[in-house]
Amino acid sequence: MATRIDDCSLWQAVWLDPGAVHRVTADASPRQAVGWEDLRAHRPGIPPVEPPGQWNPVWEAAVAAALAHLLAVSAGTRVTVPDGLVADTFRPALDALLPPRPPARTLALAGPGLPAVTTDIALVPQHPQTGERWALSQTADVVLLSWDIWSYLAFHHDRRPVPGAGAMPEDARRDDPPPLTPGRFRPDWAVFLSTLARLPEVRQPWLRDIYDHVNGRPYASPF
Repeated sequence: MATRIDDCSLWQAVWLDPGAVHRVTADASPRQAVGWEDLRAHRPGIPPVEPPGQWNPVWEAAVAAALAHLLAVSAGTRVTVPDGLVADTFRPALDALLPPRPPARTLALAGPGLPAVTTDIALVPQHPQTGERWALSQTADVVLLSWDIWSYLAFHHDRRPVPGAGAMPEDARRDDPPPLTPGRFRPDWAVFLSTLARLPEVRQPWLRDIYDHVNGRPYASPF
């Protein structure tokens, strides 16, 4: 009934066979959107690593798109990133593409369920149904991130904040799998370039230099 087309590092496509399927009119009544306060229960987020131990391509694409917008609002100034998974996914690219010298602007997650923070750039979620962004209660530059990625960054912590007391006996057998270690995160360079090309800020010489550099060496660090 369908043909699936898939290639390494590219989006997948499914082509339906018109002789095997037929169109059915869906219910025209509008579906009520889930409120911000309930989204976390309905969509807890997509894990960044998938078996057998590689970065999820959805993460690579979403972070790449957000990275382009993040560079645009940085005005060419160094951006500091908090430690954790946000640093694992954003910091290598920001450190490689922006100048290391001060001054610096701060980046922080902001959104439903998180305490208010003072930051220069806020990484906020985009509603998966309505497309609207989380409304900030403070003045900061805003960069949108897919809800499924933002939610995992905001609420999932793989490392225990406090070490457990004692040690596991040597003859004990664990029934949980070892943590996946996929190596350094690499944003999708094609998504990054296509997003950056559509931003008006790319006409600025410093950002155009970054675009040309990545376009000329798409597989070099940090991509």
